Order: sequence, then C-alpha cells, then structure tokens
Amino acid sequence: MILASVAPYLFYQINKKWLAGVQAIVVIGMWIYGINISLLGIEPAIFSLTWTSFYLSFILAEVAWIMFIIYVVKNTDQPAINKNPSSQM
Repeated sequence: MILASVAPYLFYQINKKWLAGVQAIVVIGMWIYGINISLLGIEPAIFSLTWTSFYLSFILAEVAWIMFIIYVVKNTDQPAINKNPSSQM
C-alpha cells in the first residue's frame, strides 16, 4: 500500500498529471478500505467504491512504477563508447 501511495508522485515526475490526480483520489479510497479491513474488521461489499479504489490503486501503481522505470532508463546518459576513435591511440 505504501508503494501505491507513492505512485501519484511518480506520475507527476513523468508529466502525467491527470494520472497523478486519479491515483491520488484512488489512494484515499485504498486507505479507507485498508483501515476498514485491518482495524475495524469491516469488509466492504465486492465492487463497492472502496473495494474498487483498493484494487484500482494497485493496478495504477504497477503502471506508474513501470512507466517511471522506463522514463528513468530512457533519460539516463549512456556512457560514450568509441565516441572519439582518435583519442584511443
């Protein structure tokens, strides 16, 4: 749940602000569902708003982490191999 809570920040970093907003709203529902289950012992109905938020936040979090990893890999500077062949001699 903590990794899913970080996902809005990841979306924001890769300039997907609308996904960051959706994830931030869904994370609130996820935490309400988690608190209901773990602390209060109340299990919400299947396909209720909090149940949907709980599972949708995990799906969006997976998407966020994969997109962030791709973004970081694409934007890292690659070491220049054989950039200047005359300097090797």
